[in-house]
Amino acid sequence: MELKVRKFSSTYIIDVNGEMDLYNSYKLKELVLKMIEKKIGQFIINLENVDYIDSSGIGALIFICSHIKKINMKLQISNIHGSVKKVIELTKLMGYFPISNSIEEAIAKIEQ
Repeated sequence: MELKVRKFSSTYIIDVNGEMDLYNSYKLKELVLKMIEKKIGQFIINLENVDYIDSSGIGALIFICSHIKKINMKLQISNIHGSVKKVIELTKLMGYFPISNSIEEAIAKIEQ
């Protein structure tokens, strides 16, 4: 899994590439925690290039989402598709995660 961070206005977009699994999902958690320490308060996690996620990846997203909600920061998860979307639907987390269909939609929701 590869993580790239880019900035749009005051929102940081984390592009995730590859598989989110037991071996690497901790990297996303660590990155988000470091960004929170730097007082970055608006995130989009872009899963456009993620074709596989396991329970560890779901756990990382739950951790990030709950942590960001606790400290009143803003998060959107965008571009969920294919098997990743199926896993999130099967785990009944579609309503828990703040999901957007595109980065543009996510930015609009965050900047309201």
